This record gives sequence, C-alpha cells and structure tokens, in this order.
Amino acid sequence: MSTTDAVDRSTEIAFPLPPCADERRAFHTEWPVRLGDTDGEARLRLDAVARYLQDVGYDHLQAVDEGNLHQGWIVRRTVIDMLAPIGFGDRVHLRRWPSALSNRWCNMRIQVRSENGGLIEAEMFLIHVDLEAGRPARMSDRFMAPMLEATTEHRLRWRAALTERTDGDGQRWQFPLRVTDVDRYGHVNNAVHWEAIEEALARFPRTSPFRVVLEHAGPVMADDDVLIRTWQGNGALQVQLEVDGSARTLARIESVQSS
Repeated sequence: MSTTDAVDRSTEIAFPLPPCADERRAFHTEWPVRLGDTDGEARLRLDAVARYLQDVGYDHLQAVDEGNLHQGWIVRRTVIDMLAPIGFGDRVHLRRWPSALSNRWCNMRIQVRSENGGLIEAEMFLIHVDLEAGRPARMSDRFMAPMLEATTEHRLRWRAALTERTDGDGQRWQFPLRVTDVDRYGHVNNAVHWEAIEEALARFPRTSPFRVVLEHAGPVMADDDVLIRTWQGNGALQVQLEVDGSARTLARIESVQSS
C-alpha cells in the first residue's frame, strides 16, 4: 500500500467523533489539572491526556458489574481531538461511554471538558484480554449488558487507519527509555508513546484544534532502542516509533476544523 493510500484511509475515522446519545448512561468523574500534567506554557500535555484516559477507564471498571473480572485491556488505537486548550489549575470533567463493541473488544468514547471552556474528544479501541493466557477473551454477558444497551453497533471489527512507512526518508532521533516507563508486564506504558508525540510536536508545533490518531503495531519493551521518525506532507505530520527498523507505533497529526 502506498503512502498516499495510508493518508486517505485515515479519513475513515469520523470527525467529529460521535456524541453520547444519552449522557445519563455515561460514567462521569472529575479532577483538577495538576502541575505535572502540563508543559512549560501550562498546557495539558498529550501524555497526560493519555493517562487521564487510562485512569478514567480504571475508575469506570470499579463502578460496573463484574468490572473486577475484566482487568486486562490492550489499547490498539487512540484518537485524541484537541479542540480547545486546557491548562494548569483548570478542573476537568471526564465522561466515558461505549460507541461500538463486539464480544472481545470495544470502542470507548471519552470527553474531557474543562470548566474554563477547554475540550478534548477521544476514542479508544480496546481489546479485552485474559491476563494469564495473554490472548483476547470474551467479555461476560453481565459486563456487556449496559454496553449493548448504550450502542447499536454490536459487530465492531478492527481496521487499521494508518500504515507503516518503510522508506528511508524523514527526520529521526533517539527516544531513550527510562525504568519508570515500564509497566508490570514489561511493556512501555501507553502514555509514554504519547510523550514521543510531544517530542515530535516540540520540533513541528501545532496549535489547537488538531487531531492525533495513534495505533500500536507492536509492543515496545524495556530494553528496546527506540527511534522517533517523522515526515511532513499532505497537511499532516506522521510519526513512527521504531525498534530494529520496524514501526511499533504509528501516528498522524493533522489540523481540524472545530465547530
């Protein structure tokens, strides 16, 4: 598949992301934006947003039937639409709900709205896994019941939006890992991949509103030597995290029109 085809396929992800049909069904929590969540200009960083998405997911599991039986999840794709900036000291309200599912995976929508007018819309394609077997596992009927009631899309299938670039072009630089980047399973945590996106944006800045689509092609492990590679073209910035010459993370960053 050509690079042009890869760019065209990314448009298959709807913009704007679908709203919540009934906010009374959405899980809600809130917290303040703290100093460690923000950059030198007091802007809420993308890696902090990624942690927010993980944290609200964990809290959501504590609030639903049989959530304790569904503790293993792999993030396959995350879409983050930075529509209006959120800053240090603001208070954010997070709402989380399913937009589509099958019996082993789901799309979860998350809205992050601040009390000062900031807005982030996000969606995550999550695969439920059996932690002992290390493979996708069926969700229980009781766990799925409220999700099935909240959406009409019950035959969700995975389809990649991004394709690895294998040409030798683009700018590249080292992305050293730290011991704190690694989770209990020996994988580099999902939020760390978003730190690499922040590194790319520091070299090629974007202002809100913009969209980032990030897909995981493979795990990054504690001892890996990681490179960031970037390309610019067709109005977008493409980013890959590479290990031993192959992409483990693919991302595309492009400006969007907010309503």
